[in-house]
Amino acid sequence: MPERKTHKQQDGFVAAIRQAAPYIQAHRGATFVLMFGGEAVDEHFERLVHDIVLLHTFGIRLVLVHGARPQIEQRLKLRKAKIRYVNGLRLTDDEALACVKDAVGSLRVEIEAQLSMSLVNTPTANARIGVASGNFVMAKPLGVRDGVDYCHTGEVRRLDADGIHQQLDAGRIVLLSPLGYSPTGEVFNLSAEEVATAAAIALHAEKLVLFVEGGGLRDSRRRLIRQLSLDEAENLLHSRRKLDPEWVRHVSHALDSGRRGVRRVHMIDRHHDGSLLKELFTRDGVGTLITADTYEGLRDAGIDDVGGILQLIEPLEQSGVLVRRSREMLEMEIDHFLVVERDGMIVACAALYPYPGGIAELSCLAVHPDYQRQGRGDQLLAAVEKRAAEQGVQRLFILTTRTAHWFRERGFRSASLSELPVKRRNLYNYQRKSKVLIKTIGTPASDG
Repeated sequence: MPERKTHKQQDGFVAAIRQAAPYIQAHRGATFVLMFGGEAVDEHFERLVHDIVLLHTFGIRLVLVHGARPQIEQRLKLRKAKIRYVNGLRLTDDEALACVKDAVGSLRVEIEAQLSMSLVNTPTANARIGVASGNFVMAKPLGVRDGVDYCHTGEVRRLDADGIHQQLDAGRIVLLSPLGYSPTGEVFNLSAEEVATAAAIALHAEKLVLFVEGGGLRDSRRRLIRQLSLDEAENLLHSRRKLDPEWVRHVSHALDSGRRGVRRVHMIDRHHDGSLLKELFTRDGVGTLITADTYEGLRDAGIDDVGGILQLIEPLEQSGVLVRRSREMLEMEIDHFLVVERDGMIVACAALYPYPGGIAELSCLAVHPDYQRQGRGDQLLAAVEKRAAEQGVQRLFILTTRTAHWFRERGFRSASLSELPVKRRNLYNYQRKSKVLIKTIGTPASDG
């Protein structure tokens, strides 16, 4: 029994590596901006550092942006100074600025020390990572708004993108703090999230990753929202649903980044060990993705999809659920297929074969086991019925050995072989003994 368990664990490891491999290859040489709050620099921070180092060894160019809110407030409390926020922004007077400088400086040194570790039997062993930090962020004061003087609280004016790229080209990780500097030598307290957003935009980063508190963005039924398009994110912000102010800020920054060229923004719960790796190197991730790309979509199949379709249907062919199709046959018939693609992988497919007389066959409907019971089969069936109706088809038939009940639940009725077109009837395989089901999907055109 122990040996069998070991083999199972090894199989899981092999499967995980194989799933991650395309992402490792795709991310090599890409620029990612990672933002985490001061809360993340706790007793578990070392685990996040290990994952960051792993990204670096994969050839990903990393810009880290850290916050410092709890560390600043700790120092303010020690001084018995007032902690003042207006519209979610700290009002930074002279005393608060001294605490900001102290907290940010100490935190930056601690983060640099963690990134410099090279302990045996850890992911950082022999890593020898260079870390660059400095005055890369230019800032200006917020000034007086609605009668409130924000004093030393500022906003990002611009980033020294060329300077940051030089450090990244040299193989270093760039560490940005929530401080900005003015040409007159002033120091401003900034929002870490604003710095991260500005950095991602200025550097044309492929990804912005925001580590968040509170367990993830949820829908009205408390289910994790896996992905949103830019339009869906904007609709969420303007919907009747009342979002927590923290999430309003996160989604707003993600939307701003996406509208200004950052292809993907990931928001992940920093409390989950390994969440960074799971989000970036698995197909479904563990957080919320806001993307300007089409992450998943239903479309017509093309010749480049043949390999993906074969990989999807092969297990069903081996088990006898589907009739075997050769690559050559699939290439010849690819124009009949629709596919659902998820982040570059074909996760579902179906084919439509019209016959004379307003009847057509629905064939090869398949959904990847990892994505079943999530509505994709219904999505495909609806798309096939719509396409069939557009082509003047009034009746849709299928031949199946094991899934008759699924189709009956969706309006198909049992039928006899004699109701099939003669050409299809002549190809019927009597050894498989497939059941025939038919569904009426359109109304015959009037003669008058």
